[in-house]
Amino acid sequence: MQPGTTVPAPPSRPAVRSATLATYAAFIGSGFAFANWASRIPQVRDQLELDPAALGLVLLAIAAGSLVALPLSGPVVTRLGSARTITAMAVVLGIGLVVAALGSLVGVVPVLIGLFLLGFGNGAWDVAMNVQGTVVERHLGRSIMSRFHGGFSLGTVAGALVGAVMVAFSVPVAVHLPVVAVLVVLVVVQQTRRFIPDRDETEPDAAGDTAPISALAAWREPRTLLIGVFVLAFAFAEGVGNDWISIAAIDGHHVSEVLGTLAFAGFLTAMTIGRWFGPAVLARYGRVTAVRLLAVTGIAGSLLFVFAPVPALAYVGAMLWGLGASLGFPVGMSAGGDDPRRAAARVSVIASIGYCAFLAGPPVIGFVGHQSSVLRAIVLVSVLLGVAALIAATVREPERAGDA
Repeated sequence: MQPGTTVPAPPSRPAVRSATLATYAAFIGSGFAFANWASRIPQVRDQLELDPAALGLVLLAIAAGSLVALPLSGPVVTRLGSARTITAMAVVLGIGLVVAALGSLVGVVPVLIGLFLLGFGNGAWDVAMNVQGTVVERHLGRSIMSRFHGGFSLGTVAGALVGAVMVAFSVPVAVHLPVVAVLVVLVVVQQTRRFIPDRDETEPDAAGDTAPISALAAWREPRTLLIGVFVLAFAFAEGVGNDWISIAAIDGHHVSEVLGTLAFAGFLTAMTIGRWFGPAVLARYGRVTAVRLLAVTGIAGSLLFVFAPVPALAYVGAMLWGLGASLGFPVGMSAGGDDPRRAAARVSVIASIGYCAFLAGPPVIGFVGHQSSVLRAIVLVSVLLGVAALIAATVREPERAGDA
């Protein structure tokens, strides 16, 4: 900071509380929009007459859009701020949802375009809301990132339940999803006005340097890259559940479409519970022990879902799977934001690596499922969660001044 420059006052307590609620709204809105789409995947599949391999390639468009957006999101959020970034990306996501919904009446190509836009908007939105989450955590003086992600999961639960109702009442995809898009854009754009600035100019680092690092520099940090791999494993577990659990329940366990959607809702409900109570678990056991225990829970749950002899046990497995996958992503984001000066760049890198799971997940499960079954392909979830458990030490909390 140059001599004579006026130092802005830190945000007031009411402003921080308001930003906290607005951040919850951003996470909830993102989850609600995505789950409404995910809940209608079986109907879109049937309308377009897609086999598992073809469906996997269609779902790949979402991940492709996200992966184009994610490397750009660090510099964009640094320059524009999280509020403006989310505002713009909410509009892009809404357009994508409408195009995909209406495109399902026409053919695969417009659906691909819509899903690419949905993924692009969601990718940059994801980084921006996580950056704002780390800012709010810093001003509150405690870790609540998993609760923000719990807000995302709460949004997905609500979206899945709305989707189940729409399926039960045979509401067309081309009516359901555009209404959701308009609602989400209006609410989220209004809420981002309450965000607080991403960078606190009153808190330079130990060297007195307040300039943020570049995204390129963050790509050269070994710890950041390992956290990215850790997040990738949990993102794969979460993404496979989001994209495939209802189809696996319908095709593999031979339940109805409504019950298949409710299996998805059960998975998301367990994930929401895990994220809501996550701060207490992390405070008691620390990041490393907590995520290792949950990784083991996710392994057990996904395997039970696959090999359950009756649907009732498969629902138990789906919930254990969701619980096990609950904290990996938010813990990785918090670890990336441990240094506020580097948060935007590091979160962008970690999210970029993590979203490779959303790129690889749909086609991998689709192709393996085409050879055997989608249900059996889900075994891959347990493999990657095992990798996450092995490298969990990389998300350990930093040493704080005054720690024993």
